[in-house]
Amino acid sequence: MTPRLKTKYSEEIIAKLVEEFNYSNVMMVPKLEKIVVSQGIGAAVADKKLVDQAIVEMTTITGQKAVPTKSKKDISNFKLRKGMPIGARVTLRGERMYEFLDRLISASLPRIRDFRGIKASGFDGRGNYTFGITEQIIFPEIDIDKVNRISGMDITFVTSASTDKEAKALLTAFGLPFTK
Repeated sequence: MTPRLKTKYSEEIIAKLVEEFNYSNVMMVPKLEKIVVSQGIGAAVADKKLVDQAIVEMTTITGQKAVPTKSKKDISNFKLRKGMPIGARVTLRGERMYEFLDRLISASLPRIRDFRGIKASGFDGRGNYTFGITEQIIFPEIDIDKVNRISGMDITFVTSASTDKEAKALLTAFGLPFTK
C-alpha cells in the first residue's frame, strides 16, 4: 500500500507544478527527497540518560530508529568534550517520509496551542525548509504521562527544488499550512 501523500504527489501535485512553473519536462518538477528530524539536548552534558530518552521518543514519533549526535569539538565553558552525545536525529526517506509528513500535517500540527500556521521564513535559498517545534507532546504517539521533560525539535524538508519559491509551492501543495 502506497502512502496517501505519495499518490497525491504523482497524481495531482506534479500536474499543478508543471502548470504553475511551465516546466518543459515532468522530471524538472521538484520532489521531496528527505525529512530530517533532529533534537539538541543541552542538558545532556550533565545527564547522559536524556539522550537515550530522546532517542526512544524520536524512534516512537518517526517509526525509524534514531541515532545520537555527537559533539564535534571541545568547549570548556559548557563542560563539553569532543565525541559526547548531545542530541538525536532521524533521516526519513521513501514511504516512511510520506507517512511521517501525513501524520505531521493531519494530526500533530493542529494540536499546537494557538496554531495559526508555520512561518515561511525558514527557507535557506536552495529549496530546503526548516522549522522548529517547541514541544514533542504534540505528536499523538507520545504518552504525556511518561514524558520527563518537554523538549523541542527541528524538522527539515530537503527538496530537489532550485529556488525557495518552487519549494514553497511544493510544500504548500502537500498541505503544509504556511502563514499568509
